[in-house]
Amino acid sequence: MAGIGVKLNSIFEKQSIAADLVGFAYSTAVTVAPMFVVILNILLMGHVLGFDEVGYMEREMFSCTILYTFIFSLLTTSPFNAVLSKYMQDVIYEERYQDILPCFYLGLVMNLGLSCLVGAPFCLWEHFVGGVEVHYVFTGFCAFISLVMVFYSMIYLSICKDYQRISIYFLLGMIEAFLLSLVLRFLCHWSIGFSMLFALMTGFFLTAILEFATIKRYFRQNSNRYKPVLRYFTRWWQLIVTNFFYILGLYIHNFVFWTSDMRMVLVKSFVCNQPYDMATCLAMFTNISATILFIARVEMHFHEKYKAYSEAVIGGKGVDIENAKRRMFRQLVSELMTLVRIQFIISVVVYLVCTVMLPQLGFAGLIMRIYPSLAVGYFILFLMYAAILFLYYFNDMAGSVMTTCAFCAVTLVGSMIATRLPDIWYGVGLIAGTFTGWTVAYLRIHWVEKHLASHIFCRGILLKQENVPAPSSKVYDKYALTGERQ
Repeated sequence: MAGIGVKLNSIFEKQSIAADLVGFAYSTAVTVAPMFVVILNILLMGHVLGFDEVGYMEREMFSCTILYTFIFSLLTTSPFNAVLSKYMQDVIYEERYQDILPCFYLGLVMNLGLSCLVGAPFCLWEHFVGGVEVHYVFTGFCAFISLVMVFYSMIYLSICKDYQRISIYFLLGMIEAFLLSLVLRFLCHWSIGFSMLFALMTGFFLTAILEFATIKRYFRQNSNRYKPVLRYFTRWWQLIVTNFFYILGLYIHNFVFWTSDMRMVLVKSFVCNQPYDMATCLAMFTNISATILFIARVEMHFHEKYKAYSEAVIGGKGVDIENAKRRMFRQLVSELMTLVRIQFIISVVVYLVCTVMLPQLGFAGLIMRIYPSLAVGYFILFLMYAAILFLYYFNDMAGSVMTTCAFCAVTLVGSMIATRLPDIWYGVGLIAGTFTGWTVAYLRIHWVEKHLASHIFCRGILLKQENVPAPSSKVYDKYALTGERQ
């Protein structure tokens, strides 16, 4: 997200309170605004259409459908998007813009193919076993596929540094969804739940179409070179593992609690754990500002030191390289510690507000007993994510794989143990997993610092590598020169 830094520097250089507020608002708009727009639209539709007055079954069907749509659209896109993003970055660096559309088309087919393999059997089960009507099942499936297309297209606009346009497209899609829900409910007299689901599906689809049209406008030429894209999946398989296990780790503790005695099974298809899932959502929002703070500070401060080190490597003396390296890692540690301090203050304030205000809004009892431990877990989670991004900066794929695998595995085991503990400790599995992942990532960054010289200067090759038959092992034959034989 290197394009954010230029804009933020131009905002914060004014050094005023108003500039700070504008900078924070801009950072929010280009990072988490799409998620907030969707959530706000759902809440607004529910309030205007009277969602709280509908029956329990209809309300839970809609909630579970939206929950599954978001979770599994992220999971099915996670194995591909990191590699495709890497390929596109390299193509743009080499100015081979005609190779971007083949990457986009191939990645779209792969994403939709895996999503259909996951979603279609579930929808068939939902209809034939759960007895849900065809039109409701099909609408939910279309919402799932549309959201997959939205998440997939976002990576291309992000690499093109068109972050504002992503937020605008989400806003337009949700405005259309809100207006359509009113038409479907009050003019067509559809049910409230189905009106909201159908409207959200069209909003996601409109967002995906707008993103697709923008990509087509940016990149018009098509080289039809698809094999290089496929080769990237074998070359950068670590990115597949890292991204998939990170996304899986975000939800694996929820999956574990979906199998506990607290679970709720709806129409023999949807499984959820309402108190734990709601506490998870609250804990995530308590610490979501860490993403904004990290991106803003890294793009404004660390990226400059990283660029200075890269320039020193290209044309500087040994002492210049070493000095630039020390300054870069001092800045890295400073950014991590600053993120910890600022986010800790924000999380404590938000936590106190939640504990005071949420019980008055109906969020009390078991939800508020689970919430504290999960809030701690997500606090460490966003710190771990920051460390993973620093590993990406140094191209340490092995370190990122170890981090996410440790995070996911410990979270799984810890959550299985936590199901047998008192409810106040239900989030201890997430805490253990994120702390393990953070520790691995931080130790790996320290290892990279000690071995950065060999990592930078000893990874290249002098001879061109080719896949051809090996030459003969004979290097000298004295009889070939003299013609003599014994």
